Amino acid sequence: MNKVVLMGRLTRDPDVRYTQGDRPLAVARYTLAVNRRFKRDNEPDADFISCVAFGRAGEFAEKYLKQGTKIVVSGRIQTGSYTNKDGMKVYTTDVVIEEQDFAESKAVAAQNSAAASVAQPSAPAPQPSAASDGFMNIPDGLEEELPFS
Repeated sequence: MNKVVLMGRLTRDPDVRYTQGDRPLAVARYTLAVNRRFKRDNEPDADFISCVAFGRAGEFAEKYLKQGTKIVVSGRIQTGSYTNKDGMKVYTTDVVIEEQDFAESKAVAAQNSAAASVAQPSAPAPQPSAASDGFMNIPDGLEEELPFS
């Protein structure tokens, strides 16, 4: 089975091109910065994962995704290789996107964008606390952020 799920932020706007022919197909390429859960000394905090979306997924990326957008994607890993102009063999690894969706609301994205442009740290989001029955309590004020009601 070849399945990958990632959540991260776009490092730049997607590069979208269309195939030639009677029925042009959108091909969107973007890179996701995916934070690492744990960091060791002298290691980067994030991995930069190349993604490619075809067809309607590519059109969605072109229309709605931009640098800094936090998204969650699922797809499959695809490896390949080519010979560059210097005659060297180059190996590639991409995530071929099957599904992609926003990982934060527009309000939170706008707030994060505004906070980043002012260069002031934003207050940390309230964290759910564990109740004695094993379920998590949702802090006040997060109801509008939930994707369901």
